Amino acid sequence: MAHTDQETQSKVERTVENMDANKKERILADFDTFKSYLNDKVSAGKRVGLGEEQLAIAAEKVADYLAKHEEPRNSEEKLLQELWKVGDKEERHKLAHMLVKLVD
Repeated sequence: MAHTDQETQSKVERTVENMDANKKERILADFDTFKSYLNDKVSAGKRVGLGEEQLAIAAEKVADYLAKHEEPRNSEEKLLQELWKVGDKEERHKLAHMLVKLVD
């Protein structure tokens, strides 16, 4: 069953909002830990049959949430946030694809 963009965004928001604050801080504090966390999620997505496009769409939703609700904890996250802010929809989608490739 395909998820709509709104359903995916809502699921991302619920997942992040329900995450233990200490766990979220550990994930976001160090960029390598953040990449490892994303790698785990990409691997899980692949195991349930998500393709690269679906993974990139999910990565977009995560990036949107982080850009709106979280302050960058390190210089790498700050750069990603700045690129996200200046990018248009197409550029953000391409950046999401690159993030999936980066952590895969």
